Formats: sequence, structure tokens, C-alpha cells
Amino acid sequence: MTQYTRISTRTSLPTGASRAGRREWWALAALMLPVLLVAVDNTVLSFAMPEISLAFNTSGTTLLWIIDSYPLVLAGLLVAMGSFGDRFGRRRMLMIGATGFAAFSVAAAFAPSAELLVAARVGLGVFGAMLMPSTLSLIRNIFTDRDQRRLAVAVWAAGFSAGAALGPLVGGALLEHFWWGSVFLLAVPVLLVLLAVTPLLVPESADPFPGRVDYPGIVLSVGTMLPIVFAIKTFAKGGPAAVSAAAVVVGVAAGVLFTRRQLTRENPMLDMRLFTVRPFTGAVLVNLLAIFSLVGFLYFVSQHLQLVLGLSPLEAGVVLVPGLLMTIAAGLAVVPLVRRVPPHVVVPVALLLSAGAYAFVALTSQGGSIGALLAAFVLLGAGVGASETVSNDLILSSVPAAKAGAASAISETAYEVGSVFGTALLGSILLASYQKHLALPAGLSPEQGTTARETLGGAINIASQLPADSGSHLLDSAFHAFDSGVVVTSGIGCGLMVAAAALAYWSLRRPAAP
Repeated sequence: MTQYTRISTRTSLPTGASRAGRREWWALAALMLPVLLVAVDNTVLSFAMPEISLAFNTSGTTLLWIIDSYPLVLAGLLVAMGSFGDRFGRRRMLMIGATGFAAFSVAAAFAPSAELLVAARVGLGVFGAMLMPSTLSLIRNIFTDRDQRRLAVAVWAAGFSAGAALGPLVGGALLEHFWWGSVFLLAVPVLLVLLAVTPLLVPESADPFPGRVDYPGIVLSVGTMLPIVFAIKTFAKGGPAAVSAAAVVVGVAAGVLFTRRQLTRENPMLDMRLFTVRPFTGAVLVNLLAIFSLVGFLYFVSQHLQLVLGLSPLEAGVVLVPGLLMTIAAGLAVVPLVRRVPPHVVVPVALLLSAGAYAFVALTSQGGSIGALLAAFVLLGAGVGASETVSNDLILSSVPAAKAGAASAISETAYEVGSVFGTALLGSILLASYQKHLALPAGLSPEQGTTARETLGGAINIASQLPADSGSHLLDSAFHAFDSGVVVTSGIGCGLMVAAAALAYWSLRRPAAP
């Protein structure tokens, strides 16, 4: 089994590496299409959630599952799909993923119920897991020059931010004139272009000595993720402690079995020995926590802008565009900077910027203004953009090109786990705080009271059915309860980002010479 014993933060150009030419950069442009697509899909959904909540009158738990089902399934399958790409061809997996993603995007757009929307999101997760490891692993094989690869990775990371910036604008315009399902149809024309240009521009690549497909390992990887996220949701919502504990036990047991299985296989699906290398593990955790901060922030800010401050989806999207553009700028600006300043300094500073954004929201969110939220998101964007570019580069540089699919899958798994936990943890805590502080007016039926307690959108729905005085009282209480939850979650987010900065400073330092 190949051993990876150390990662240098300043790797020299490998022997035989050649600089990329025009064709390789056009191939990178083609690979940006699915990256933009996934980023647009995530951001658009955040802004469509208030309309989905009002349309289906969903419970808070169902609303969270609409968001979480996609990244949860995707995270569970990324390692498997990255391994499949190494074995069967990364471009082939990209093409299959694009076809399936387009089909389930149409299914999600026309879902007649919240439950079927969750099912469509699961399908998107399955085929989305084929898209993302393929893009990053193809970049690893196309760009063999370290400096060019670092720039390509920065462009790849900036693609997420560009898609996130485009999502609110295009999605907001669609939500102004069409129903919420139109946001899912954005994927179809992008994927049709991808299917047309990929065979012409992107070379096929695969592991010349692939291992056997590890089907039990696939089951165990999914069995690790699902129960743990379910436990977080149940615990934060005040559910039975025994159920949460049992789910954690199942998830941890599956994770232990998965780890043991990978350590004993001659050619593992995921080389767990990579995690014994401190900088590699640190880069993965930075990747996870940076996305945790971004997704968790977007979850409550999009609702505050639309439901509390009364902005339209398009107006709310415009407010967040400067922060998303800052994410792109920071990701590109850090490329020349990290040549002179070591990662263990750059990354902690970036994470402290994210901590400052959460602290700013915690101090201003009670009646927080548009300007305050815009400034906080610009600060957060700078931190996320810089930390994501450096961490992805360190992860990719740690393995041979033949194993790029597995390494890319680790990076993408960290991204999606951060996305899941950002919504599951901060979203569930926000919901619990909202329910604790909500005061219902007299005269509500049991059904109305339950709906109002489940989500802020539900409270707004019920308020429109009440007499003016009672409706006004319910709205005031709901807005106050929601913003109280934002203060709590922002404080937690700030603390986690400070801890992440300390972890990055310790873990990304260059190991002592042997």
C-alpha cells in the first residue's frame, strides 16, 4: 500500500511536470460549469426556502431535510464516486453525473409535495457525488505544475463563490416572476453545455492500477454520515435523548468499521493513513469549518432579509453579492500571498475574519440592518475564500495524480459535511431558540399553534389568518424569537471559528525534518 508520510507546504515542481497550455485552460473553463451549477443550486435553494415553506406549510424538521438531504447523500457517496472515477474514468463519471443531475433537477422543479421534493434532492445528491470529485481530480491530472495547479484550484474554489453570487441574482429574478420550482431548472441548460463540450476539451484520466470496488465500504461510509446528522437534528430539537444517543452509536460504529476495513485492504477506497499526517488532516478540517461558517450564515441571513426585513428574493440576493464577490477576490489574492507567507499563518487569519463576521452579527442582529448584514458577509467572504483555496491545494498536493479522485473526494466530503453540519447544527439550534422564545397569542387552534412554532414562515402564514391585533402580536413575537436565535447561533459560530483558527495554526505548520 502506498504510504504518505509527510506533506510539505512548499512542494517543488515534480520531475517531468510540464506547464499547461491553452487547451488545458479551456478544459478548466469547461470543468467550471458543474462547479458553478452546484454553487448556484445551493444558494438558490437557500433563497427559495421561504417560498417553499409557505407553499407546502412544512414543519421545521421537513424544511431542514429539504436542505440537508442533498448534501447528506452527496457527502456519503463522494468517497465511493471518487474511487469509481479513479477506476472507470473521471470524465466518464462526470458525464454520467451531469445526465442524472439534469433529470432530477426537473423532478425537483415539479415536485408536488415536500416529501417528493426531499426524494428528488436525494437523487440530486447521488448524481452530484459523481460531478465534484471528477472536476477536482481532473484538475490535479491536467495541471502538473505546482504554481499553475494552485491557480487552477483557486479558480475552482472561486467558481463556488461565483456561482453563489450568480445564484441569488438569477434565482431572485426567477422567484420574482415564477414559482419556486423554476430555480431547479437553472441546472438543465448548464448541463447540456457541459455534455456538449466536455468530450472535446477534457482528457480522460484514470488510475492505471485501480483496486476492486468496495461495496461494503460504500454502505459503511453512508452509514456513518446519516445517523450522526440525524442525532444532531433530534437533540437540537429537544427530541428523545435516547434516540439521539442510539443514532450516534450507530454512526460511530459504522465509522470505526469503515476505518478498520480501509486499513486492512491492499488497495483501499480511502487511504486512512493520510489522516495521520497533521497538515493533511488540518487542511481537511479547515475545509469543513470554512464551509460550515458560510452555509450556517446563509441559512439564517437569507430568512432574516426576506421574512423579517421584508425584502424580495432578488433584493436579498443583491445584499449578499458584495460578500460573495469578496470570496472570489480573496481566493485569487491568496495565491501569490501563500508563496511568501506560510499556510499556518494565512489560514488562521482568514478564519479569524470569519469569526469576526459572526461576532458582528451577534452584536447587531436584534433588529439588524441591511448594511450591518452586508458588512458582516463581506468579512465572512474574505475568510472563506482565502482558507478554502489554501486547504484544497494542500489536500490535492498530498497524493500522486493516480489517486487524485480519492483525494478530491476527501476535499469534497469535507465541503459537504461542513454544509450538512452548518445547516443541521446552527439551523437546529436556531429553531430550538425560536420555539423557546415564541409567545403565541390567545385564541389559536392547536393546529395553528403547531404551525407557528415550526418555522418563521409558518408563523407568518398563521398571522395572515388572524385578526389584525392578534396577527401583529404573533409577528412581533416571531421576529423577536427568530432574532434571539440568530444571536445564539452567531455566538456559537464565532467560538467555533476561533477554535478552528487555533487548530489551523497548530496543524498546518511544516513538520520537523526527519
